[in-house]
Amino acid sequence: MYTNVWVKYLPVLRIVLKRSLTAEQKFALNASDFVRAGYNRKSGYKFLIKLKEGRLNNVLVDMPVASTLSSTLLSDEAIKEILKEEEFHISMNTKYELTIKHIPQYKNSEETVNAETV
Repeated sequence: MYTNVWVKYLPVLRIVLKRSLTAEQKFALNASDFVRAGYNRKSGYKFLIKLKEGRLNNVLVDMPVASTLSSTLLSDEAIKEILKEEEFHISMNTKYELTIKHIPQYKNSEETVNAETV
C-alpha cells in the first residue's frame, strides 16, 4: 500500500542514509503522500525501524508504513550496500519527520588487541 510513497522518496533516502554515517539526519515527508496512499491519519505515523548488518532487527507486523519502508530499503541494491555492515535506527514521528541515526559498531577490545599483535 505504501510502496509507491517510499519508492518516490528512495533517491532522497539514499543520500540521507549516506549522510547519517557522520551525523543524525532528519527530513520532513509530505503528509499528503500518505493520505493519497490510503489512510487519513491526522495524528501521523510513529515507528522505529532497527536495521543491523543488512537485516531488520525488530518486528513491524502491525505497522504497514514501517514494514513497507524497511522492505523498500532492503530491496534497493545501493542502500543494501550501505546497510551491509552498519546499524541504523530509522524513526518517524507524528509530524511526518523521518530521522535516520547511524549506530557506530565498536569491535570488542580483545579482537582489537589480537588484530594489532598479528
